[in-house]
Amino acid sequence: MAEREALLKEVADAIISCKKDNVLEAVNKARGDLEASDIIENGLAAGMNEVGMRFERGKLFLPHVMMAAEAMTDAVKTLEEDMPQESRGKPLGVVINGTVEGDVHDIGKSIVSTMLQASGFEVYDIGRDVPAQDFIDKIKEYNANVVGISALMTTTLPGQKDIIELLKESGMRDDIVVMVGGAPATQAWADKIGADIYAENASIAVNKTKEKLGASK
Repeated sequence: MAEREALLKEVADAIISCKKDNVLEAVNKARGDLEASDIIENGLAAGMNEVGMRFERGKLFLPHVMMAAEAMTDAVKTLEEDMPQESRGKPLGVVINGTVEGDVHDIGKSIVSTMLQASGFEVYDIGRDVPAQDFIDKIKEYNANVVGISALMTTTLPGQKDIIELLKESGMRDDIVVMVGGAPATQAWADKIGADIYAENASIAVNKTKEKLGASK
C-alpha cells in the first residue's frame, strides 16, 4: 500500500511540476506495478486538480496549466496501451462541456474536460461564452448524455438555469445528466435550479458523473 501511494504521489508531483518528461518518467515507473486506471484517476487526475487549485490561488500561471494538461494527455495515451482492448473505444458517456454566455473564464472547465476524457468519457469541449441554444444544439448533434455547464461569475450564474429550462422546453431534460460548477456555484444553487450534479472541482466532477451514470443504468 505504501509503495502504491508513493508511486501515485510521484505521478501527481510530476504533473504539478508541469514538465512532460517528468510526467512520462513517473508514469512509466508506475506502469509495472499499478493499473492504468489507478494511475490516471489517483495520480494524474490528483496532480491536475492541484494544478487547478494553484492556478486559482495565483501560484501557477496559464502556461503552466497548459503544459500540465498537455503532459497529462500524452501520459493517458501511453497508459491506454495497458488497458484491456474491450475497455477502449467504449466511452463511459458522451459529455458536452462549456462555459455560459457572457463568461470568458476557461481554465477550470478545460481541466474538467481533460480529466473526464482521461477517465474514459467522450468529451466535446465547446469553449467559453457559449449561448444557451448552442449547448442544446451540441447535445443533439453528438447524442450526449451529460452536459457540464460552467459559470465563474455571479452575473453569469443564471445562464446555468437558462440551459436547464431550454432542456425542459426541448423535452430533453430527462435524458441528460446536468452538471454545474464554477466559483459562485454551490450545492444549494444546483438544487434550486434542478441540476443533477454540483462539482466543486475536477476530481469530484469525474467521480460524481461516473456514479450518476452508473446509478442510472
